[in-house]
Amino acid sequence: MASTSLPGGTWTLGDLTVTRFGYGAMQLAGPWVMGPPADHDGALAVLREAVELGITHIDTADAYGPHVTNRLIREALHPYPESLHIVTKVGANRDAQGGWPPARDPESLRRAVHENLEHLGLDALDLVNLRLGNAEGPQPGSVAEAFGTLVELQRQGLIRHLGVSNATPEQVAEAQTIAPIVCVQNMYNLAHRHDDELIDALAAQGIAYVPFFPLGGFSPLQSSALSSVAARLAATPMSVALAWLLRRSPNILLIPGTSSTTHLRENLAGAGLSLSDDDHAELDKIGR
Repeated sequence: MASTSLPGGTWTLGDLTVTRFGYGAMQLAGPWVMGPPADHDGALAVLREAVELGITHIDTADAYGPHVTNRLIREALHPYPESLHIVTKVGANRDAQGGWPPARDPESLRRAVHENLEHLGLDALDLVNLRLGNAEGPQPGSVAEAFGTLVELQRQGLIRHLGVSNATPEQVAEAQTIAPIVCVQNMYNLAHRHDDELIDALAAQGIAYVPFFPLGGFSPLQSSALSSVAARLAATPMSVALAWLLRRSPNILLIPGTSSTTHLRENLAGAGLSLSDDDHAELDKIGR
């Protein structure tokens, strides 16, 4: 039940229309994204609340838990509403130490796609992002073999659309020479503006940009500046950060995560915060 009344309205990923305000399921797993949630019923309630609020874009990965968030999504929402689109990612696993070792060889990618299908209860995945780089961020290197493997699975009808995550601009460009992409998912926020040029280039091509960690990596000075603006607007720093992202570019889609229905509603209301031109100009200085 897509709702244009949500902050930002909607965006089209290929032939999929999604709300620009989405939901990231990562935090539904246990501490450090390992194991089951402390409150199983509460996790199901968050997912159902997201759909009830009109959100049609849920971001997940079978590595979360591992396997935890996808099974929760299936338990809470299957059979899925026709308007709901689930975006997943492959290319990294979880190890016993809580690390994210790369898993981008063809065999690992094929296994990951089939596991996502099984745990979500789907015959085809709406959108699969290839996770590149490592826990430190994007790393240079060719994406040809890994992305080509996903293209092969797409041709088999197991994937509808493709994207890349944790990618350099060069990797985005290389992927586009192999097959069309509909989104890029990278770390970006008020304090980390390294993808400004990429966002604008993707917007011109009609390709979505999905930032993660909307409050990640702020210095104390940057946090202080954001808190000052938030206090003046009688809002939370998260609300201001989300509202700024929606205003930054029309191709930006939000996937804030939470394990609380209260916080989910707060994030949704916060993203609809109205920022004046002066507010926006002041916030723009934080990461420049």
